[in-house]
Amino acid sequence: MARSGEVLLEVDGGVAIVTLNAPDRRNALTPAMADELIATFDEVDAKPEVGALVVRAEGKSFCAGGDIATLTSAGKDPAAPEAYEGMGRIYDSFYRLGQVKVPTVAAVRGSAVGAGMNMLLATDLRIVAKDARLLAGFLKRGMHPGGGHFVILSRLIGREAAAAMALFGEEINGDKAVELGLAWESVDDVAVEDRAIELAQRVAADPELARVAVGNFRKEVVNGAVAWDVAMQFERPSQMWSMRRSVT
Repeated sequence: MARSGEVLLEVDGGVAIVTLNAPDRRNALTPAMADELIATFDEVDAKPEVGALVVRAEGKSFCAGGDIATLTSAGKDPAAPEAYEGMGRIYDSFYRLGQVKVPTVAAVRGSAVGAGMNMLLATDLRIVAKDARLLAGFLKRGMHPGGGHFVILSRLIGREAAAAMALFGEEINGDKAVELGLAWESVDDVAVEDRAIELAQRVAADPELARVAVGNFRKEVVNGAVAWDVAMQFERPSQMWSMRRSVT
């Protein structure tokens, strides 16, 4: 597919580095950008020499969620095929990240909101800046959470913390993310990406083993009362209803 430059891929020493590169809109996801992400993850899976993936972002935000223009347009008629498919592609982009065949690490600087939170929650491990701003943000926008948010958040931090963030709007920084189990480590902003790559390089040293190990890790460890793919569909009608309500 033709690339817009909003998603970049670099492979170095067995580590694929995927960069969200739309800093002018704080890396908010559009359907087109989501398509590029999905294609990039497909490309990573097709490279047997790759043993780990790091997802990072340019600019001051990791990802501000769904693009406002996209959400507003979809809210006018959520049942319209183009609106439904466009939102679906955004969901599919972070769900596809969660299915990448190699271990994945999110290098998170700045803010991550809504779908941006889903993006980092989709990875196997997170390194977060101490001054990062992490918030669900859906209800603040007048939207029901989407993309299986309740499942992928609560399976990391538990019911109480998930309620605080997803329902009551609590915002956390990198240190709190580590305390809750949402991130492995919080470091200074300038050190986030180097630390994420350092960890990725370790497992990427044996790409074949990395792919087998992470597949079993996800089967054995990443569990929930409701599967993520089921939760995505369960949340979707409520989210689309909430979007339509806000523009009518």
